[in-house]
Amino acid sequence: MIRLILVGVLLLLSLAFFLQNQEQEVTLRYFFGLFEASTPIYKPILAGFAMGLLVSGILLFPPWVKNRLELRRKTKALQEAEGDLERLRLSLDTATGRTSSTLTGEAHRDRHDE
Repeated sequence: MIRLILVGVLLLLSLAFFLQNQEQEVTLRYFFGLFEASTPIYKPILAGFAMGLLVSGILLFPPWVKNRLELRRKTKALQEAEGDLERLRLSLDTATGRTSSTLTGEAHRDRHDE
């Protein structure tokens, strides 16, 4: 939520900057002064902002993918462990002869005691 608010504030500040600097011109010199172009000042700044977003996106994408894969792997391992635990509980119940209705009452009582 805080990240969304910060992005909103940043966009509002960028919009205010854009609206205030529409008529100012800047001369850009490309290729060591061989080519020059005049443009409104907000265009190079907007291009720099876009390039920063692109570079940060490229740099942050691999760790994000790695974390998502690790989360998926650990979730799957947790589900398997829960399944194993449930199978062990059922095998223990059949070995001791308890029924599932007795188990739910005991589990409810155990939870209530905590």
